[in-house]
Amino acid sequence: MLRIRNLSAGGLSSRDSRGPHGQVRVYTGDVATSTRPVILEAVLGSCVAVCLYDPYLSAGGMNHILLPGRAGDERSTRFGQYAMEMLINEMMKHGADRRRFVAKAFGGANVLHALITTPIGDNNAQFVRDFLSAEKIPLVAEWLGGRHPVQVYFQTRTGKARVRCVNCVQCSKVAQAESSYWRAHQGDEISGEITLF
Repeated sequence: MLRIRNLSAGGLSSRDSRGPHGQVRVYTGDVATSTRPVILEAVLGSCVAVCLYDPYLSAGGMNHILLPGRAGDERSTRFGQYAMEMLINEMMKHGADRRRFVAKAFGGANVLHALITTPIGDNNAQFVRDFLSAEKIPLVAEWLGGRHPVQVYFQTRTGKARVRCVNCVQCSKVAQAESSYWRAHQGDEISGEITLF
């Protein structure tokens, strides 16, 4: 499901808004951006979240990528190529300048190692590094790889991020959720080509 959320205009739903500035969960395939002080949060196993920040505008955003590359002709933010394009475009709609962007990336753990032979987490992490390098967007911080899911909190106003390892009880839930999601989309056609814009 494609959800692109511009949080600058306000109107956070009660489901999204928690805490003094609002806390918004970014689910698989989501892109969320804001010039207001919002905390974007995601739980990541093999998925990767990229947080972009424009320090001059104090605007930030996050996506939640399921797989690297892109899905054939389908424009889906579950796939890295389109998720990155949408995150950049949504930030620029706020007036952000891509020449000022800095990025932080999280996730990419190999929690599905029992399900498939190719480690999705490693592939997601490498895609993000390659994309940001090709686009000349500095990757100033990362927590990528390993075998354990993480929970990320990203402050759109300051660009600061906080990461914590998910407890053992949640680890199996994250792995099961990603396994189910992966099986449901296993037939999707994926292209590894990166188109620069």
